[in-house]
Parts: sequence; structure tokens; C-alpha cells
Amino acid sequence: MAVQTKTFDASVVAPVSVPGVRLRGLGVPLAYRRYFTWFQLIVAYVFMERALWSSRLAFRNEWAFIAAITVFVFVLVDRPSLQRMGLGLPTSFGASVVLAVSFATGVFLVFMVRWAGGQVPANPTWPTLHLTWQYVTWALVQEFMLQSFFFTRCEELFGSSAAVWVAATLFAAAHLPSPILTTFTLVGGLFFCEMFRRYRSIYPIGIVHAVLGLTIAVTMPDSLLHNMRVGIGFLRY
Repeated sequence: MAVQTKTFDASVVAPVSVPGVRLRGLGVPLAYRRYFTWFQLIVAYVFMERALWSSRLAFRNEWAFIAAITVFVFVLVDRPSLQRMGLGLPTSFGASVVLAVSFATGVFLVFMVRWAGGQVPANPTWPTLHLTWQYVTWALVQEFMLQSFFFTRCEELFGSSAAVWVAATLFAAAHLPSPILTTFTLVGGLFFCEMFRRYRSIYPIGIVHAVLGLTIAVTMPDSLLHNMRVGIGFLRY
């Protein structure tokens, strides 16, 4: 079964496949769907920004928890299919394309840093093995937020192609004021969202996100990265 997704000007974009397996949820009347989608985007993003910019660590943790619960509730209310959220298994071709392009990018970045006379790793004390596994997990969580939540709603509002730019811009803005991470996440976000739009699975994208993030961590000096912090944490480093 497929449904036609429309933009605000009522132009029809590519059909979105909707398989029969859905999450159980409350559902929202179709007449209010567009307004509720806007509401979800704004509320989730504001809560996320509060988590990044609250002055005290305890407040940041509280807002991060609130943001996570809010996204979870919105997902339950929406009742999306697993395929739409990108939680199904990727195709072998799609996974191969995503992984090949990203690993080549990581190798190229390391090569360019070495060619420019930089040291790799730039900070020998980070990342440790423990922090590496934490970052891999965090990368998958970020891709769920970016793709399964923000991209799918931007796709519903603006159409598939425009959603790539809107979601990637929101993703990059969440990494302010770090100039390195904001730049890389804008470019990376465009790639991640486009690959999600084409192949609809967050798993290879999450792995790629982790690999490229760790590559940035070992090639860029901590004086610029501030230990990969964003928001108020970057300014207080």
C-alpha cells in the first residue's frame, strides 16, 4: 500500500511506502495532521535546544530526558510503520553504497590532514575505547532523531527532496557554536538524509556517522573541537 504525500502547495511528491506492520498508538485525525506535524517539530527541537543551552548540568540532563520522552510519545501517537522510520533491515546495495562512500571520505580526511602536516591522532588521549563505544551508540541515537523523527516529518510537510535540506540544516544548527562540527554536520547531514531518503535504513547511516565523527575527533585538535562539545558546553570548555 502507498499513500501520496503532499506539500503545502498541494503538489504531489513521490509515494511513501506504508507496509501493514505499524506501531500501536493513538492516531491523529487527518484534518489536524499538518498542524500536529508542525507542533511536533517545533516542540521537540525547542526541548532539544534547551538541553544543549541550559546553564546548569542538572537542567541539561532534565531537558534531555524531557526531549527523549516527548519524541517517544510523538512516535507512539503517529503510529508510523517501521519501514517509514528506517528501522527495517537495509538492502545490501544501499548499505554498500553508504559505507563505501563514507569510509572513503574518512580515509581522504586523514590523508589530507597528514598531507597538510597535521598529527593523527591530533589528541592521543581521546577517544578511548570506552568513549568510542559510547559514541557509536550516541551516533545511532542521533540518526534516529534526525531521520526517523525530524526527516520523516519534514518530508511530510515539504516533500522528499526539500526535507533533505531542512533536516540537515536543523541538524547542523544543533551543533552551534562549534564551527568545525557545524560545518561538518551540515555536509554530513545532507549526505545522511539523502541516503536515508534513497535506502530508508538508519543502521548503515549510524555506523557511518560514528566512523566519520571519530575520524574528525582524531584529526582535529581539541583546541578547535572542545572535546566534541556543542551548545553551552562548547563555550564553557
